[in-house]
Amino acid sequence: MEKNRNPITNDCSMSNIRPAILDLPYPPIQVQCRNQDYAALLAFDYCGSVSELSAITQYINNENRLCLSDCRLARTLLGIAMAEMMHLQKLGELIQLLGGEVSFAVTQPGGKQTLWTPEYLVLSRDARRMLCADVEAERDAIAQYRAHIRNINDEFVNAVLRRIIRDEEYHIMLLQGLLGEL
Repeated sequence: MEKNRNPITNDCSMSNIRPAILDLPYPPIQVQCRNQDYAALLAFDYCGSVSELSAITQYINNENRLCLSDCRLARTLLGIAMAEMMHLQKLGELIQLLGGEVSFAVTQPGGKQTLWTPEYLVLSRDARRMLCADVEAERDAIAQYRAHIRNINDEFVNAVLRRIIRDEEYHIMLLQGLLGEL
């Protein structure tokens, strides 16, 4: 047995990371009335192919892949992942208030349920490709939220979705800044 072996460590500290969100309050989590159709739409934002669950998983994977080589980039991605976790939590509350069930499945048109899968993720070992995929995912999320706002006639729900969009736009700005530094 070897004595005095030096352990391999990661010197990139993730302490004191804060969620990458705008310094604006979120609206109260409330709904006008129960509505299963609205809950079903929000399930796509919760755990569909373009969703907060997909975003969290992709950001954490990217952060893990980068923490040894680019600490600043990894820390920023962790902050964005934390913001996406907050969004997921708020969507889960809204789904419950609307009378839906929080799960890792969405109901497709026609009634078929589809479980969330890591196949939704775009994973790369290259930092530039990672960031480009992340920007694209944020843009897709914004487009999906805007489509859902057009289909939801509940100002309480839509206020939360509009606030989440503001964070997603902020994430794009952060990611584009990081891309410019590579």
